Amino acid sequence: MKNFVIVTDSSCDLNKELRDRANIEYLKMRYIYGNVDVPADLDWVHLTAKQFYDKMREGVRFTSSQVIAPEYADLFEMHAKEGVDVLYIGCSSALSGSYRASLVAREEVMAKYPEAKIICIDALRASMSLGILVITAAKLKEEGKTIEEVAAYIEENKMTVHMVGTVEDLKYLQRAGRVSAVSAVFGGLLSIKPIIIADTKGENHVIDKPKGRRKSLNYIVDYVKAHYKPNKYQHIAICHADCDADMEYIKTQLQAFIPEKDVEYSVNYIGPAIGASVGPGMISVFFYGDEVTLK
Repeated sequence: MKNFVIVTDSSCDLNKELRDRANIEYLKMRYIYGNVDVPADLDWVHLTAKQFYDKMREGVRFTSSQVIAPEYADLFEMHAKEGVDVLYIGCSSALSGSYRASLVAREEVMAKYPEAKIICIDALRASMSLGILVITAAKLKEEGKTIEEVAAYIEENKMTVHMVGTVEDLKYLQRAGRVSAVSAVFGGLLSIKPIIIADTKGENHVIDKPKGRRKSLNYIVDYVKAHYKPNKYQHIAICHADCDADMEYIKTQLQAFIPEKDVEYSVNYIGPAIGASVGPGMISVFFYGDEVTLK
């Protein structure tokens, strides 16, 4: 069986331990603040996670940018020259143009290396819901599945990976153009903490608006309990934007429901590519469950 590599991008939020264990490669998006433009490194090389989110609290505005086609082409061609196929699983096309750029690069490289196999998948997911799919792909590869079999499994099961989360302050989503200024101000005055999930289009969708942080955290736990399903590749990931106490609270609640001995847990920072939009205080849980049907 021909060898292949699994590639993703900065929006997967996989920490180094998980990436190394699964032998995952990732292309780096970028983040910009002031006159600084640096790679969105998941190991926080330029700024630590704490520094990144503290700057946002201080009013510094961050933006992020997608991986561009030439960067995909360079990586794809490097592997094609070595006779290695590529499975790329990318950030939701509803949130980033990176997937579309990967298709442009794929056509360019395959025109030069027609024997190469490069499969690009729009995960319609981001952050650790993308990360879970990537980890699953690596496990399938370890089991001896072909690149086609792995790609088929990911396509067939990506709508069973849930994301449920909440933000501390709507102003960051407003700055990123995700909600209106009126909604952000109104929500802040009423202490509304929206519950956000990923829908079937790969977009973020508000499903409820509890008042108060603790109510929103309990809502997340209850959502997981309602939608969780056993899965051979189950992985419960908790991602947060510098809110350790809230992360510990949710983890404790979930472990009482699903003991750690029965399923793999991981805790990850929300990386700079996603964090630039959601801001400090965002917390989300990702897991395999029933099929997502919200459109």
